Amino acid sequence: MASLFLSAAHKSSGKTTLSIGLCAALVERGIDVQPFKKGPDYIDPIWLGMAAGKPCYNLDFFVAGRQEAIDDYCYRGRTAELCLIEGNKGLHDGLDLDGSNSNAALAKSLGSPVIMVVDARGTMRGIAPLLIGYQVFDNQVNIAGVIANMTGGKRHEAKLRAAVEEYTDIPFLGALENDPSIGLSERHLGLIPSYEEPDSAHKIAQIARAVGSNIDLDKLITTARQAKPVKAATLPLQHKGEYKGLRIGIARDRAFGFYYPGDLEAFRQLGAELVAFDTTRDKTLPPIDGLFVGGGFPERHAAALSANLALRESIRHAIEAGLPSYAECGGLMYLSKDLVWNGESHPMVGVLDASAIMSEKPQGRGYVKLQEKESMHPWAMLGQSQSRDGKCLHTHEFHYSALQGLPANSTFAYQVLRGKGIHQQQDGLVYKNLLASYTHLRSTSANPWVKRFLQFVQTQKTSTSCDVARAFQAQR
Repeated sequence: MASLFLSAAHKSSGKTTLSIGLCAALVERGIDVQPFKKGPDYIDPIWLGMAAGKPCYNLDFFVAGRQEAIDDYCYRGRTAELCLIEGNKGLHDGLDLDGSNSNAALAKSLGSPVIMVVDARGTMRGIAPLLIGYQVFDNQVNIAGVIANMTGGKRHEAKLRAAVEEYTDIPFLGALENDPSIGLSERHLGLIPSYEEPDSAHKIAQIARAVGSNIDLDKLITTARQAKPVKAATLPLQHKGEYKGLRIGIARDRAFGFYYPGDLEAFRQLGAELVAFDTTRDKTLPPIDGLFVGGGFPERHAAALSANLALRESIRHAIEAGLPSYAECGGLMYLSKDLVWNGESHPMVGVLDASAIMSEKPQGRGYVKLQEKESMHPWAMLGQSQSRDGKCLHTHEFHYSALQGLPANSTFAYQVLRGKGIHQQQDGLVYKNLLASYTHLRSTSANPWVKRFLQFVQTQKTSTSCDVARAFQAQR
């Protein structure tokens, strides 16, 4: 497959802006682009997917394992003309000192030529030794091109080009000036998601024009076609709709939008129908058998969430009646008693007897290892989930809030071996048929959480259907 891996020397070099622009510019040329994002990330893939006109998938050795990530890449990109992978942080940055979890390791595994995006502010001739150093550090990485970003104009670009062409053998593919008009807005968790940005389509088109005018797309396409062949070991398991008929309510709106496309596809492949509802506008839950509230930015929309008392009561009554439910991070905050940020407190659903308190600094971030407490986990009776090493689940977290005021007798489904979780190295609050955590799960062969959740929903549908049905009926 033709492919490009966009990386950099360090984070905040402008990789995402360039990746978005390249996806959109190549699509405008009639090229079918399949985007990917390295590592655990929700926001960048939303923008990349919008630019490419198709879902962007995450590739992560820690969460999914090396071979499964390669297999997923091969499967997702099999029909595309070009695969574009955006790295995270720097080219050689990763979890382990040996680089086994780095962007470089992923690029080599996928046979992808690497395009280095260099933040050129404050440098000219110095771009050459920077690039040479990266080539020497690991000569197995195919650094096949460089794009200078945030330059000071055409004169600056000319000096950078001259240095690269004089001292290196790396093709100079163009440059983007330091132009705030094509930048993406950020806040405490990074970029603002495109579903919250009213002018996202216009912004993508604007970036695509800048990229198309300043980057040599013909050379990029030729470079992409020089990718080494990579083969999958196995095809992803194809489900046969064994849970057909189950309806799973899913919060999809401006407050909640952090969902992995592969996980949503797993729901559909297993036969479940995903029924979207808006936490800021809908007054009642639709008739459903299970509930899924993912991550997002509930703090940004706390007033609107709180004002929708009817839906908050609908959700609370349904969970109290035994509706099987799963909530992650932002969803956990929404189900708490209240959400406190910038000195303001807003009542939330209140099914969890604790307050979600926002802080200025992250309260938990990065990769997580969880040990499942089989006797506590509501889905444990349906098969113990375990990681590739047979000891723990590999997941991730990123939250600026913490729960305060938890009852002393709170039940947790996980012991946190690496990471923060909710309280005293524990995560996964269990209340009736609800599991709520700061940890974000991703459905993999080692952790097929979607199937386990649907098994639980199916089991509970018979035993609690009367109570849940009465709860929904009482709301109407």
